[in-house]
Amino acid sequence: MPDSIIIPAPAKVNLTLDIKGKRPDGYHELETVMHQINLVDIITIEKQEAGIEVVTSSDLVIDDETNLAYRAAALILEKSHCRAGVKIIIQKNIPVGAGLAGGSTDAAAVLKGIRQLFDLRLDDRALHEMGLALGSDVPFCLRGGTALATGRGEVLGRLPDNLHLNMVIVKPPYQVSTAEVYKAFRPEQVKRFPDTDAFIESWYNCDMIGICDYMENVLESVTEEQYAEIKTLKNQLVQLGALKAVMSGSGPSVLAIFDQLDSAVRAFEIMKKTCQETYIVSSYLKEEVL
Repeated sequence: MPDSIIIPAPAKVNLTLDIKGKRPDGYHELETVMHQINLVDIITIEKQEAGIEVVTSSDLVIDDETNLAYRAAALILEKSHCRAGVKIIIQKNIPVGAGLAGGSTDAAAVLKGIRQLFDLRLDDRALHEMGLALGSDVPFCLRGGTALATGRGEVLGRLPDNLHLNMVIVKPPYQVSTAEVYKAFRPEQVKRFPDTDAFIESWYNCDMIGICDYMENVLESVTEEQYAEIKTLKNQLVQLGALKAVMSGSGPSVLAIFDQLDSAVRAFEIMKKTCQETYIVSSYLKEEVL
Protein backbone atom coordinates (compact mmCIF):
# COMPACT_ATOMS: atom_id res chain seq x y z
CA MET A 1 0.00 0.00 0.00
CA PRO A 2 1.18 3.58 -0.64
CA ASP A 3 2.43 5.77 2.18
CA SER A 4 0.49 8.84 1.06
CA ILE A 5 -2.52 9.89 -0.97
CA ILE A 6 -3.76 13.12 -2.57
CA ILE A 7 -7.49 13.85 -2.53
CA PRO A 8 -9.29 16.85 -4.12
CA ALA A 9 -11.81 18.68 -1.93
CA PRO A 10 -14.23 20.73 -4.07
CA ALA A 11 -16.28 23.61 -2.66
CA LYS A 12 -20.06 23.69 -2.86
CA VAL A 13 -22.59 26.40 -3.53
CA ASN A 14 -26.25 26.52 -2.57
CA LEU A 15 -28.33 27.19 -5.68
CA THR A 16 -31.43 27.31 -3.49
CA LEU A 17 -31.75 27.38 0.29
CA ASP A 18 -35.01 27.17 2.21
CA ILE A 19 -35.72 26.52 5.89
CA LYS A 20 -38.88 24.59 6.62
CA GLY A 21 -38.86 24.94 10.40
CA LYS A 22 -37.07 23.97 13.59
CA ARG A 23 -36.45 20.31 14.35
CA PRO A 24 -36.89 18.64 17.77
CA ASP A 25 -33.11 18.11 17.91
CA GLY A 26 -32.53 21.88 17.67
CA TYR A 27 -31.36 21.88 14.06
CA HIS A 28 -33.25 23.53 11.23
CA GLU A 29 -35.15 21.50 8.64
CA LEU A 30 -33.46 22.35 5.33
CA GLU A 31 -34.42 22.13 1.68
CA THR A 32 -31.47 23.14 -0.44
CA VAL A 33 -29.98 22.34 -3.83
CA MET A 34 -26.22 21.95 -3.49
CA HIS A 35 -23.77 21.95 -6.37
CA GLN A 36 -20.03 21.24 -6.40
CA ILE A 37 -17.74 23.72 -8.13
CA ASN A 38 -14.16 23.55 -9.37
CA LEU A 39 -12.75 25.70 -6.57
CA VAL A 40 -10.79 22.94 -4.89
CA ASP A 41 -8.62 22.42 -1.82
CA ILE A 42 -5.92 19.77 -2.24
CA ILE A 43 -5.54 17.34 0.67
CA THR A 44 -2.41 15.23 1.08
CA ILE A 45 -2.54 12.49 3.73
CA GLU A 46 0.67 10.81 4.81
CA LYS A 47 1.00 7.79 7.06
CA GLN A 48 2.91 8.16 10.30
CA GLU A 49 3.42 5.88 13.28
CA ALA A 50 1.06 7.67 15.66
CA GLY A 51 -0.83 10.89 16.25
CA ILE A 52 -2.58 13.34 13.95
CA GLU A 53 -0.89 16.42 12.53
CA VAL A 54 -2.54 19.08 10.38
CA VAL A 55 -0.59 21.59 8.29
CA THR A 56 -2.36 24.22 6.19
CA SER A 57 -1.33 26.88 3.72
CA SER A 58 -3.69 29.45 5.28
CA ASP A 59 -3.08 31.48 8.42
CA LEU A 60 -6.86 31.67 8.83
CA VAL A 61 -7.22 27.93 9.41
CA ILE A 62 -6.64 26.60 12.92
CA ASP A 63 -4.55 23.45 12.71
CA ASP A 64 -5.22 21.95 16.16
CA GLU A 65 -7.71 19.29 17.25
CA THR A 66 -10.64 21.66 16.64
CA ASN A 67 -9.92 21.62 12.89
CA LEU A 68 -12.64 19.67 11.08
CA ALA A 69 -10.10 17.69 9.05
CA TYR A 70 -8.32 16.71 12.29
CA ARG A 71 -11.64 15.66 13.83
CA ALA A 72 -12.47 13.62 10.72
CA ALA A 73 -9.16 11.78 10.95
CA ALA A 74 -9.57 11.12 14.67
CA LEU A 75 -13.10 9.82 14.14
CA ILE A 76 -12.39 7.40 11.31
CA LEU A 77 -9.21 6.06 12.92
CA GLU A 78 -11.11 5.47 16.17
CA LYS A 79 -14.14 3.85 14.49
CA SER A 80 -11.94 1.53 12.45
CA HIS A 81 -9.66 0.68 15.41
CA CYS A 82 -6.67 1.80 13.37
CA ARG A 83 -3.66 2.57 15.58
CA ALA A 84 -1.64 4.36 12.92
CA GLY A 85 -1.28 8.13 12.69
CA VAL A 86 -1.57 10.60 9.81
CA LYS A 87 -0.19 13.92 8.70
CA ILE A 88 -2.75 16.00 6.80
CA ILE A 89 -1.48 18.75 4.52
CA ILE A 90 -4.17 21.16 3.28
CA GLN A 91 -3.48 23.38 0.30
CA LYS A 92 -6.22 25.91 0.93
CA ASN A 93 -7.78 27.43 -2.18
CA ILE A 94 -11.37 27.77 -0.94
CA PRO A 95 -11.85 31.00 1.05
CA VAL A 96 -12.39 30.51 4.78
CA GLY A 97 -15.73 31.27 6.41
CA ALA A 98 -17.33 31.92 3.04
CA GLY A 99 -20.44 29.73 2.93
CA LEU A 100 -18.71 27.36 0.48
CA ALA A 101 -18.24 24.35 2.81
CA GLY A 102 -14.45 24.68 2.85
CA GLY A 103 -14.07 22.94 6.21
CA SER A 104 -16.70 20.32 5.42
CA THR A 105 -15.20 19.33 2.09
CA ASP A 106 -11.75 19.00 3.67
CA ALA A 107 -13.26 16.70 6.31
CA ALA A 108 -14.98 14.63 3.61
CA ALA A 109 -11.71 14.30 1.69
CA VAL A 110 -9.94 13.13 4.84
CA LEU A 111 -12.60 10.45 5.47
CA LYS A 112 -12.35 9.17 1.90
CA GLY A 113 -8.57 9.45 1.83
CA ILE A 114 -7.93 7.59 5.07
CA ARG A 115 -10.36 4.83 4.07
CA GLN A 116 -8.46 4.37 0.83
CA LEU A 117 -4.96 4.85 2.25
CA PHE A 118 -5.40 2.19 4.94
CA ASP A 119 -7.79 0.01 2.91
CA LEU A 120 -10.34 0.19 5.72
CA ARG A 121 -13.38 -2.05 5.60
CA LEU A 122 -15.89 0.75 5.95
CA ASP A 123 -18.86 1.03 3.62
CA ASP A 124 -20.38 4.23 2.26
CA ARG A 125 -23.11 4.29 4.92
CA ALA A 126 -20.49 4.26 7.69
CA LEU A 127 -18.67 7.17 6.07
CA HIS A 128 -21.97 9.04 5.65
CA GLU A 129 -22.78 8.63 9.36
CA MET A 130 -19.32 9.84 10.35
CA GLY A 131 -19.72 12.80 8.03
CA LEU A 132 -23.02 13.78 9.58
CA ALA A 133 -21.47 13.58 13.05
CA LEU A 134 -18.90 16.14 11.89
CA GLY A 135 -21.25 18.61 10.16
CA SER A 136 -24.41 18.94 8.09
CA ASP A 137 -22.57 19.68 4.82
CA VAL A 138 -20.13 16.78 5.06
CA PRO A 139 -22.49 14.08 3.70
CA PHE A 140 -23.03 16.09 0.52
CA CYS A 141 -19.30 16.73 0.18
CA LEU A 142 -18.76 12.97 0.40
CA ARG A 143 -21.22 12.33 -2.42
CA GLY A 144 -20.58 15.36 -4.62
CA GLY A 145 -22.27 16.40 -7.84
CA THR A 146 -25.64 18.11 -7.52
CA ALA A 147 -28.24 17.11 -4.96
CA LEU A 148 -31.41 18.16 -3.20
CA ALA A 149 -30.54 18.03 0.48
CA THR A 150 -33.24 17.83 3.15
CA GLY A 151 -33.33 17.04 6.85
CA ARG A 152 -30.22 18.60 8.37
CA GLY A 153 -28.69 18.33 4.93
CA GLU A 154 -27.94 14.62 5.18
CA VAL A 155 -30.91 13.30 3.16
CA LEU A 156 -29.62 13.55 -0.40
CA GLY A 157 -31.57 13.17 -3.60
CA ARG A 158 -29.15 13.20 -6.50
CA LEU A 159 -29.87 15.47 -9.47
CA PRO A 160 -28.42 14.78 -12.92
CA ASP A 161 -25.13 16.41 -13.88
CA ASN A 162 -26.61 17.69 -17.11
CA LEU A 163 -25.57 21.33 -16.78
CA HIS A 164 -22.18 23.02 -16.78
CA LEU A 165 -22.60 26.36 -15.03
CA ASN A 166 -20.43 29.45 -15.60
CA MET A 167 -20.12 31.30 -12.31
CA VAL A 168 -18.39 34.17 -10.57
CA ILE A 169 -18.03 34.09 -6.78
CA VAL A 170 -17.22 37.19 -4.76
CA LYS A 171 -16.22 36.76 -1.11
CA PRO A 172 -16.27 40.00 0.96
CA PRO A 173 -13.29 40.49 3.30
CA TYR A 174 -14.93 39.07 6.44
CA GLN A 175 -16.33 35.82 7.78
CA VAL A 176 -19.86 35.05 8.94
CA SER A 177 -20.83 32.69 11.76
CA THR A 178 -23.17 30.05 10.36
CA ALA A 179 -24.53 29.28 13.82
CA GLU A 180 -25.33 32.94 14.50
CA VAL A 181 -27.06 33.38 11.13
CA TYR A 182 -29.31 30.38 11.71
CA LYS A 183 -30.00 31.53 15.25
CA ALA A 184 -31.15 34.94 13.99
CA PHE A 185 -33.33 33.54 11.18
CA ARG A 186 -37.00 34.55 11.28
CA PRO A 187 -39.24 33.29 8.43
CA GLU A 188 -41.47 36.35 8.66
CA GLN A 189 -38.52 38.50 7.57
CA VAL A 190 -38.03 36.60 4.29
CA LYS A 191 -39.18 38.52 1.21
CA ARG A 192 -38.75 35.75 -1.37
CA PHE A 193 -38.72 32.00 -0.81
CA PRO A 194 -37.28 29.58 -3.37
CA ASP A 195 -39.67 27.41 -5.38
CA THR A 196 -37.59 24.28 -5.06
CA ASP A 197 -39.91 22.05 -7.09
CA ALA A 198 -39.93 24.55 -9.97
CA PHE A 199 -36.15 24.86 -9.73
CA ILE A 200 -35.71 21.10 -9.98
CA GLU A 201 -38.07 20.88 -12.96
CA SER A 202 -36.05 23.61 -14.67
CA TRP A 203 -32.85 21.74 -13.82
CA TYR A 204 -34.09 18.54 -15.46
CA ASN A 205 -35.16 20.55 -18.51
CA CYS A 206 -31.78 22.37 -18.70
CA ASP A 207 -33.77 25.63 -18.57
CA MET A 208 -31.21 28.23 -17.44
CA ILE A 209 -33.74 31.06 -17.29
CA GLY A 210 -36.07 29.01 -15.11
CA ILE A 211 -33.21 27.85 -12.89
CA CYS A 212 -32.11 31.42 -12.25
CA ASP A 213 -35.68 32.65 -11.73
CA TYR A 214 -36.19 30.15 -8.90
CA MET A 215 -32.80 30.58 -7.18
CA GLU A 216 -33.33 32.12 -3.74
CA ASN A 217 -31.65 31.89 -0.32
CA VAL A 218 -33.78 32.67 2.74
CA LEU A 219 -30.67 33.30 4.88
CA GLU A 220 -30.09 36.52 2.93
CA SER A 221 -32.81 37.96 5.16
CA VAL A 222 -30.34 37.71 8.04
CA THR A 223 -26.91 38.28 6.52
CA GLU A 224 -27.91 41.15 4.22
CA GLU A 225 -29.31 43.02 7.24
CA GLN A 226 -25.93 42.77 8.93
CA TYR A 227 -23.82 43.36 5.81
CA ALA A 228 -25.41 45.68 3.24
CA GLU A 229 -22.46 45.05 0.92
CA ILE A 230 -23.88 41.64 0.02
CA LYS A 231 -26.93 43.17 -1.65
CA THR A 232 -24.66 45.69 -3.40
CA LEU A 233 -22.48 42.88 -4.77
CA LYS A 234 -25.54 41.01 -6.05
CA ASN A 235 -26.76 44.10 -7.86
CA GLN A 236 -23.32 44.78 -9.35
CA LEU A 237 -23.05 41.25 -10.72
CA VAL A 238 -26.51 41.43 -12.31
CA GLN A 239 -25.57 44.78 -13.88
CA LEU A 240 -22.48 43.05 -15.30
CA GLY A 241 -24.66 40.49 -17.05
CA ALA A 242 -25.38 37.76 -14.50
CA LEU A 243 -28.67 35.94 -14.99
CA LYS A 244 -28.98 35.77 -11.19
CA ALA A 245 -26.86 36.47 -8.12
CA VAL A 246 -27.55 34.95 -4.69
CA MET A 247 -25.69 34.40 -1.47
CA SER A 248 -24.29 30.91 -0.90
CA GLY A 249 -25.06 29.21 2.39
CA SER A 250 -25.00 31.57 5.35
CA GLY A 251 -22.69 33.88 3.40
CA PRO A 252 -21.01 36.13 2.90
CA SER A 253 -19.99 34.81 -0.55
CA VAL A 254 -22.17 35.87 -3.47
CA LEU A 255 -22.63 33.49 -6.39
CA ALA A 256 -23.56 34.76 -9.87
CA ILE A 257 -24.52 32.62 -12.88
CA PHE A 258 -23.79 33.72 -16.44
CA ASP A 259 -25.15 32.23 -19.65
CA GLN A 260 -21.81 32.58 -21.46
CA LEU A 261 -18.25 32.05 -20.26
CA ASP A 262 -16.96 35.26 -21.86
CA SER A 263 -19.58 37.25 -19.92
CA ALA A 264 -18.41 35.63 -16.70
CA VAL A 265 -14.78 36.43 -17.53
CA ARG A 266 -15.59 40.12 -18.11
CA ALA A 267 -17.48 40.34 -14.82
CA PHE A 268 -14.65 38.56 -13.00
CA GLU A 269 -12.07 41.00 -14.34
CA ILE A 270 -14.13 44.00 -13.24
CA MET A 271 -15.05 42.66 -9.77
CA LYS A 272 -11.47 41.56 -9.11
CA LYS A 273 -10.36 45.20 -9.21
CA THR A 274 -12.29 46.02 -6.03
CA CYS A 275 -12.81 42.59 -4.39
CA GLN A 276 -9.61 40.62 -3.86
CA GLU A 277 -11.35 37.28 -3.24
CA THR A 278 -13.16 37.00 -6.57
CA TYR A 279 -13.20 33.69 -8.42
CA ILE A 280 -14.35 32.50 -11.82
CA VAL A 281 -15.57 28.93 -11.45
CA SER A 282 -17.68 26.28 -13.11
CA SER A 283 -19.31 22.99 -12.21
CA TYR A 284 -16.96 20.34 -10.82
CA LEU A 285 -17.07 17.48 -13.31
CA LYS A 286 -14.59 15.05 -11.77
CA GLU A 287 -16.32 14.32 -8.49
CA GLU A 288 -15.69 11.00 -6.85
CA VAL A 289 -19.22 9.85 -6.14
CA LEU A 290 -19.75 7.39 -3.30
